[in-house]
Amino acid sequence: MPGKVHRREVEGRKIGYPLLMSSHLPYRSRAVRAMVLLHEEHLRRFVHTWKRAVATSVSLPPTDDPAYASLGTLCSHVLGAAGGYMIWICEVLMFPDPGIRPAPDAAAIILDADDYLEHVLERWLAPLREVRDRQLETPEYPSPWQTRYCIDAMLEHAVTHPMRHAFQLDELMKDR
Repeated sequence: MPGKVHRREVEGRKIGYPLLMSSHLPYRSRAVRAMVLLHEEHLRRFVHTWKRAVATSVSLPPTDDPAYASLGTLCSHVLGAAGGYMIWICEVLMFPDPGIRPAPDAAAIILDADDYLEHVLERWLAPLREVRDRQLETPEYPSPWQTRYCIDAMLEHAVTHPMRHAFQLDELMKDR
C-alpha cells in the first residue's frame, strides 16, 4: 500500500479509520488529486460506519430500492459504485481499463468489504494522474443512468455518494 498510515482528527477526535494513501501523490491537476484523496477518505468513512451499523444490527427502512434490501446490498452498492465511477471515467476519456473487479455480492461483502475497499482504492490511484484541468469541465458525457456529467462532476459524485450513505447510516444509528 503506498504511503504511510495517516490518522486524521475531526473536531478534536480520531476518525477511527486509517487513511493509507499518501497526500503527496503526483497529479497534473490539483483538483483531481483532491478528489482522489477525498474519495478515499469518504469511502473509508462509509465502510467504518457500515461496520458499526452491522455490529449494532441496524435495520434499513422499507423501500423498493434494491440497493437497500440489506446492509450487505448497501455496502456492495456503495463499493461497486466506487469502482464503476472510475471505470466510466476511464472509458469516456479513452484511458486503459483500470482493472477494477466487480464488487462482492451482499453475502460475500460481509467478509470481503475491507479487501474490496483496498482493491478499489488502489485502482483509483494511477488512472487520472495525467488528467489536465481543462479536461475536467468539458465535454459532458452520459452516465450509465443517463445523467450527463463532466469529469469533475463525476469525481464530485464519487466523493459524495459514500458520504450520503454514511450519513444515512449515522442517522439510523443515532435513533436507536
